Amino acid sequence: MFAQLITEAYAQAGGSGPSSGSGWMSLFPLLLMVLIFYFLLIRPSQKKEKDRKKMIEALQKGDKVITAGGIYGVISNIKPEENIVVLKIADSTKVEFSKTAIQSKVS
Repeated sequence: MFAQLITEAYAQAGGSGPSSGSGWMSLFPLLLMVLIFYFLLIRPSQKKEKDRKKMIEALQKGDKVITAGGIYGVISNIKPEENIVVLKIADSTKVEFSKTAIQSKVS
C-alpha cells in the first residue's frame, strides 16, 4: 500500500523516471532565492559589522563617539586589557562603557 502511494505521488508530480530533470529544475528557483538573500541581506551586514570592529579597534583618546544607547561623549581613557572605554559626557562626568557599546564615531 505504501509503495502504491509513493508511485501515485510520483506520477502526479510528472516524473517519468529517475533521470527526468524536473527535480533540478524545481530546486533552481529555491537556489536563486538563497543567492539573492545572501547578496542582499547577509553579505552587506557582515561587511558592516567588519567595518564597525575595525573602527572600534582604531578608537583613540579624544575621539567623539556615540554609544548604542544614544549617549554622545568624548573618549577620555581606554583600558584595552578590560575592553573598557571611559567617556566624558559632561564637564565633570565620566562614564565607563564596554568597547562594544560604541556605535560610531561622530565628526
